[in-house]
Amino acid sequence: QLQASGGGLVTAGGSLRLSCAASERTYSMGWFRQAPGKDREFVSAVTLSPKITYYADSVKGRFTISRDSASNTAYLQMNSLKPEDTAVYYCAARTGRIITSYMKRAEGYDHWGQETQVTVSS
Repeated sequence: QLQASGGGLVTAGGSLRLSCAASERTYSMGWFRQAPGKDREFVSAVTLSPKITYYADSVKGRFTISRDSASNTAYLQMNSLKPEDTAVYYCAARTGRIITSYMKRAEGYDHWGQETQVTVSS
């Protein structure tokens, strides 16, 4: 199970941090998001070992993903937020290893957390 937290309302240029705690050790953890009227899209992910991070081009340089292996928790620090970052965010995790090409695909994850709303006002 995944327990997501964080999110909220912030003005453009502001920051928010999302957290996602897993009840068991996972190979990869990450976030996807879905804006109104749009498909769910990949945001960021991180593997356990080796620790490799992945980012969508739209968030590179602004978002930073990290994880605490001891607590099975991942964090997404979101800086320089833009109105287009407004969406429902979902944390996701996969228990076992998977090939790299699936890291940015929803079907590469077998656990999903609850919705977390992020709203960025202009």
